Amino acid sequence: MRIILLGPPGAGKGTQAKELVSKYGIVQLSTGDMLRAAVAAGTPIGLKAKDNMARGELVPDDVVVGIVADRIEQADAKRGFILDGFPRTVPQAEALDKILAKKGLRLDAVVEIKVDPDILVRRIESRVEQMKLRGEALRPDDNPEILKQRLAAYETQTAPLVHYYRGKGALRTIDGMAPISDVSAAVGRALADAAFRPIPPRKVSSGGKAPSGKAAAPKKAVGKRPAKAKAAPRPTKAGAGRKPAKAAPRRAVKARPKGGKSTKAARARRLTK
Repeated sequence: MRIILLGPPGAGKGTQAKELVSKYGIVQLSTGDMLRAAVAAGTPIGLKAKDNMARGELVPDDVVVGIVADRIEQADAKRGFILDGFPRTVPQAEALDKILAKKGLRLDAVVEIKVDPDILVRRIESRVEQMKLRGEALRPDDNPEILKQRLAAYETQTAPLVHYYRGKGALRTIDGMAPISDVSAAVGRALADAAFRPIPPRKVSSGGKAPSGKAAAPKKAVGKRPAKAKAAPRPTKAGAGRKPAKAAPRRAVKARPKGGKSTKAARARRLTK
């Protein structure tokens, strides 16, 4: 099972991803977590992404695509995965399609968690206050002003993904402003309703053997029985042609009576003699 969760920052994608991990036993692949880990480790990709993340900007596509391509190769992702925070742009989505196609895989569903941006900002502000009260370290992007920039970036660059996946028949949209339990239930219904239709191109091809209508078509197209039926009368036609051939000699035999008349004339001549 391979799922994408779409939605602006703070929409609750991470929370819902954890629910799906617990329910389906698949792994959550959060590009945000992967990028932050790369930044903390000081890797070349992390250093390249660090400045973008601090400014609330999207990380370049080639960097994110490289991280995701390497991550889904790992053993724990073989059974399936949930992509949280990726793809963020249509070019990233197209790159993901190519990556999966090379592996003979396809997405099962894309779930959009839709929220009100204004309420979302207030929600993030509340979350930051709670983290401070608990003494938890804040992330650089846990900032209302940075969040507004990220929301603007989502609307201009990521929102087109909604149209991209809707065009593929893979998108399911749910209300992310509902309580978490209700959102989880809605996600479950969305996945059931999707019936993994992005993969159906495969199921249709393999299932093409199952439908009786498709199986019956070859039988009708065989056309061997009508050929035999046409071949059957041929001997009778040929036989009919042979009868006139036999009749010709019989007509030739009828010429003998002429010879019979000649013998009678010969007898008459003998008598006169």
